Amino acid sequence: MIFQDYESEVQSYSRSFPVVFTTAKDCTLTDESGKEYIDFLAGAGSLNYGHNNDTLKNALIDYIQQDGVSHGLDMHTRAKAEFLETFRDLILKPRNLDHKVMFTGPTGANSVEAALKLARKVTGRHNVVSFTNGFHGCTLGALAATGNCHHRNGAGQALSGVTRMPYDGYLGENFDTLELFRKMLSDNSSGMDIPAAVIVEIVQGEGGLNTASGEWLQQLSLLCKEHGILFIADDIQAGCGRTGTFFSFDPFDIKPDIITLSKSLSGYGLPFAITLLNRQLDIWKPGEHNGTFRGNNHAFVTATRALKTYWADEKFASHIHARSEQLKHRLNQICDSHPQLYRKGRGLMQGICCPFGEMADEITSACFKHQLIIETSGPEGEVVKCFPPLTISEQQLDEGLNIIERAFADYFEMIEPLKKAS
Repeated sequence: MIFQDYESEVQSYSRSFPVVFTTAKDCTLTDESGKEYIDFLAGAGSLNYGHNNDTLKNALIDYIQQDGVSHGLDMHTRAKAEFLETFRDLILKPRNLDHKVMFTGPTGANSVEAALKLARKVTGRHNVVSFTNGFHGCTLGALAATGNCHHRNGAGQALSGVTRMPYDGYLGENFDTLELFRKMLSDNSSGMDIPAAVIVEIVQGEGGLNTASGEWLQQLSLLCKEHGILFIADDIQAGCGRTGTFFSFDPFDIKPDIITLSKSLSGYGLPFAITLLNRQLDIWKPGEHNGTFRGNNHAFVTATRALKTYWADEKFASHIHARSEQLKHRLNQICDSHPQLYRKGRGLMQGICCPFGEMADEITSACFKHQLIIETSGPEGEVVKCFPPLTISEQQLDEGLNIIERAFADYFEMIEPLKKAS
């Protein structure tokens, strides 16, 4: 097979789903044999509006047929202007966010790199605080802020400039992890250099669907203001509606200094990332940070249409809320049937935490055999992670959850005789 002969061993998702896919529509992928699979992966969060969304596709086709600019570096184009105007009117102004938009390279890691570089440039400090189980990308700067040792081991060099602090709940429900952070900031002998910024995911996607409480986030924001530390919200995976609101921090009345966005920003799976920065922080010199593919006009077109279609009113947010409650209810039912399990996450990024990673692997493998594409997350891959397109219907979400429920039931039915025999 061509993939085995010529594709690098670094490939990963293809090992979990060893078929060749040919077409995709809405929440379904089809392989070359014609077999259809329900998609609970959604391009790792880059397909929030489903595969080949007709509304976005038609806007893109029209633009291409009119010979619209496809690649524009950072030159001004009509497509970019329409995106900026729509993003301002539908996203920034309603939230009283006075942020400028920086077009970075096309990936989430590019957005994070720009955020970290800007924070250091503005403050003149080098240290950044990130949190346990955080994932921010695999380029060296972003990787330094990432916790997962599997990814960190790929660096081939020391990863420096970052101090790790415990995320909300990391040390147990009754331990306020910010007290530790506060003490280290106030103690001249703690060994912590005052950071330029903290970078935090409101919901940790790759880290295992850990969720920070509103109170913890508000206190973190206040602590940053008290010490002149910039607050970076990494909303690459949890943003663009994944938790039910456009930004995952919307319910908590906080205004991050810098926000990173990518994944589903284009709405169509097209590479597109931005870094939002409070306009007072915009001290860049022309061209001081750039990237050849920061002007993906095709992505501007689909992003604009996605914003106008899904975020001009509350209808889509209501749909996400309904599907999130449906997901929560069904996952709780599965966990109630098997006390070894518990539910984690928020919105349409929820999952079931298993006692160990091998069990989660067996569950996702069984799901794939029954035509559901679903992956794991967490430090040991112990969380079965439900990540469907946000546009999924009530019926199709139930169909996918039926497969998960069956996989867990079959697993426990299989191991029960083994327990008795031992």
